[in-house]
Amino acid sequence: MSDSKKLPDFASAFSDWYQEVILRAELAEHAAVRGCMVIRPYGYAIWELLRDELDRRIKSRGVSNVSFPLLIPQSLLAREKDHVAGFSPECAVVTHAGGEALQEPLIVRPTSETIIHESMARWIGSYRDLPLRLNQWANVIRWERRPRLFLRNTEFQWQEGHTAHATEAEARAEVEAVVQQYHDFVAEVLAIPTVMGHKTNREKFAGAVESSSIEGLMPDGKGLQMGTVHYLGQNFSQMAGVKYLDQTGTNRFVEMTSWGVSTRLIGALIMAHGDAKGLVLPPAVAPYQVVIVPIGRDKNPDGLDRAVAEISATLRGHALRVMVDDREGVSPGAKFYHWELRGVPLRIEIGPRDLEAGVVTLVWRTGATHKEVLVRSQLGEISARLAAFQQDLYQAAEMRLTARTVPVQAKEDFVRAVNDQVGFVQADWCGSDACETAITDATGATTRNIPFGHEGEHGPCIWCGAPGRSRVLFARAY
Repeated sequence: MSDSKKLPDFASAFSDWYQEVILRAELAEHAAVRGCMVIRPYGYAIWELLRDELDRRIKSRGVSNVSFPLLIPQSLLAREKDHVAGFSPECAVVTHAGGEALQEPLIVRPTSETIIHESMARWIGSYRDLPLRLNQWANVIRWERRPRLFLRNTEFQWQEGHTAHATEAEARAEVEAVVQQYHDFVAEVLAIPTVMGHKTNREKFAGAVESSSIEGLMPDGKGLQMGTVHYLGQNFSQMAGVKYLDQTGTNRFVEMTSWGVSTRLIGALIMAHGDAKGLVLPPAVAPYQVVIVPIGRDKNPDGLDRAVAEISATLRGHALRVMVDDREGVSPGAKFYHWELRGVPLRIEIGPRDLEAGVVTLVWRTGATHKEVLVRSQLGEISARLAAFQQDLYQAAEMRLTARTVPVQAKEDFVRAVNDQVGFVQADWCGSDACETAITDATGATTRNIPFGHEGEHGPCIWCGAPGRSRVLFARAY
């Protein structure tokens, strides 16, 4: 696909812009199977960077990685009735293999609680085996009716954690730690601020006692759930028979959690920082943090090549990911556009005059029109400058989140704010499923979460006027 075609307008056609940027920046494309996607090398490089960093952080808490089968016997899923009820419309079922009908249908993994708990029941015998804290990087299948690249796919990549604990207090501490870890990871690595909070009963994970989430706000005013953490209590352990012998010799059911993020994070990344020119990638997850573009090479090819090699070696010596765009037959302007579209944080230009002066020209991917001259001996500063670039992206997103979180007290103001898609609409709510459903039916807004610390008595419910039990974030969402 040609880079030269103008992107859809970022402000007025955001949805079209999103789809087009993914295709044009060569992040992903639609697969032959409806709802599935092919993640292309550039997009997968982003996934690898964020995956590896999150994996490191997860392991730092003492969680071990495992790998479980893609196929789950239907009988395992069937015994977890609440779980099945929540997922059954999205499940893919294998009934034939090897040219024969299977004795028992197999479910293609929508999530792995059932099959992991079956192993936990065999692995856990006493309190000495606890806590058991497992994580899996895998692909899952959920038959998506309205697919959207990275945001909603029939098949997607994700991380799923599953833990077993002796007590409710330990399990809830795990939930709290994971929510905080997700929030910090997304802030520090993706440069996206999120709101931590509890999901409503209507929005919680099927079979969970309580679900929590981190919620991001996109530039078009829509919310995006970016990670979920579930306190499962004993709901799953009782069904799967996951018990332990405590220190008094009593058999007890374990307390469980599950938690996950997915390639949806790439969708958030695209939307949160993008602009009219395309992607803007935080340096932490940019496949190339710096692109070097030599200009006017025909005038002094040997000298320019040596300088480019020295510059790239210096930057790589500071552990930076560097691309040298020395393609022949491609104009500098085309190269500039190519890398701006792909969101590379910093472009370094060097031509014959720069060579003579011992300088390079810096162009940062932030929409600024001016160019900056840097003496080559100061290239060691680039790492710190990239860190500042990362922080600037976060601060801009944080300012948007703050400015577009709007408290309302009157029903008509609530409806107006939702219709205007201002962002997160903060309102008091009575806690009833009926009101929550009525709000969604009337406005299209859903509860994103109840921010931590906003539970308890509040003003009248924004919809029915009954005493409020929580202050909730509402928004139309992806």
